[in-house]
Amino acid sequence: MKALFKAAAQPGFEFVDRPEPEPTAGEVKIRVLRTGLCGTDLHIQSWDAWAQSEIRTPLIPGHEFYGEVVELGADVRDVQVGDQVSGEGHIVCGTCRNCRAGRRQMCIRTLSVGVHRDGAFAEYVVIPERNVWVHQSEIDPDLGAIFDPFGNATHTALSFPLVGEDVLITGAGPIGLMAAAIARHVGARFVVVTDVSEPRLQLARTMGADLAVNVATSTIADAQAELGMREGFDVGLEMSGHPSALPDMIANMNHGGQIAMLGLPSEPISVDWAKVVTHMLTVKGIYGREMFETWYAMSAMLQSGAELQRAVTAVVTDRYDAADWAAGFATARAGTGGKVVLDWSHV
Repeated sequence: MKALFKAAAQPGFEFVDRPEPEPTAGEVKIRVLRTGLCGTDLHIQSWDAWAQSEIRTPLIPGHEFYGEVVELGADVRDVQVGDQVSGEGHIVCGTCRNCRAGRRQMCIRTLSVGVHRDGAFAEYVVIPERNVWVHQSEIDPDLGAIFDPFGNATHTALSFPLVGEDVLITGAGPIGLMAAAIARHVGARFVVVTDVSEPRLQLARTMGADLAVNVATSTIADAQAELGMREGFDVGLEMSGHPSALPDMIANMNHGGQIAMLGLPSEPISVDWAKVVTHMLTVKGIYGREMFETWYAMSAMLQSGAELQRAVTAVVTDRYDAADWAAGFATARAGTGGKVVLDWSHV
């Protein structure tokens, strides 16, 4: 099969022939049709400090995908050949305290598809049956390919009640954009998105944001004044990882405000913890998806909301054939558009 492959501990990928994976007991083999590009994949390509500490080569990366089941290992019960599927990329142990308590997203031994084992930047991928998400109705393949990051957005956005609340989202990358669409779908009053990229801010406006603020030229306080807000934001969703985003968010929260953090900081952040205490703020870290409550929630929202489905699908702004993967990675690295998807159906 054709695959993107990192043969050695160095920057770059190769588009080469690799042996097809075969499912063992409890595993499912999937013909990959679409894959989404993630920031994690850019780190692995660059071979930065994070990748060097986390990745063991050789490796086929890629963890956001949509495809069709083509083969079942022994003892697979609920998945069938021909099913159209996406995949939960976090493989958990099932026996640690969190797993046994039903908090699988907090497993202390989590292994990631495309990071710790071969992933989906290939014609075929094998994952455990318990990680397969079967789509019960027809779905756009591009949308199926981004269920993983859509799950991140859903987990983050639904961490706190949003109905009638004022929501601040820092970072208009693909996940921040999807979070804006979710907040609008669920019933937030005002949704404000910040970034420094004008193309991404324009996308945020199409997602239903009341205001899309370029923080290089305006402030969050200016946005509050424009909307007639008097007491600060009720819910904050930090999606950027930028060192100034969380302090700015804290400065603009109402007393008792709630913050969910998905953006992974690349450097230490100085936080006014006295304000966190005196304003009685809640700060919650988010990593991945709740397994599998998030998956049920996002599927139900898409089925019940045509506008949300349109908005989330519109987050995919660039499509490339898998053979043109280098151009796709360059577009993703530019950071000015939405989601980049690779098409493996013509390989």
